[in-house]
Amino acid sequence: MGAGKTTVGRMLAKRLKMPFVDADHEIEARTGVSIPTIFEIEGEAGFRKRESKVIDDLTQSAPLVLATGGGAVMDPANRQHLHERGSVVYLCAQPDILYERTRTDRGRPLLQVDDRQAKLRELYALRDPLYRETAHLVVEVGHTQASQVVRHILQALDA
Repeated sequence: MGAGKTTVGRMLAKRLKMPFVDADHEIEARTGVSIPTIFEIEGEAGFRKRESKVIDDLTQSAPLVLATGGGAVMDPANRQHLHERGSVVYLCAQPDILYERTRTDRGRPLLQVDDRQAKLRELYALRDPLYRETAHLVVEVGHTQASQVVRHILQALDA
């Protein structure tokens, strides 16, 4: 959620000459509605069910670069599918940086709360250990430019 998964994923896919898929965009394409609308109608549980189906489908397809939603790692099946069927890169950004990047974004249903910073700290505390468990590579993104992150990932994948 704001770590740069889509930006870095697109750049990485171009460098690897692979297709890029953003799981959230795929969900929207399959349903014909926005993520906030899915949350409004089906709640987070309904959205997560759709997200798991998309991740299962995409991780069984031809090689691609996949950007998942921030909460995808909360589901053990997603973690298993991602870890076993591909190389997982965790773009780790601290909550303060995530706040800077998302503070004006109204399209993130989980951040529509009074204290966005506290919510980001809460989500980070829950998700960070799961990302680290799932990932083959952890990249601390901080204020690093996306192009530098991509170079780091490519070097690590070559090693």
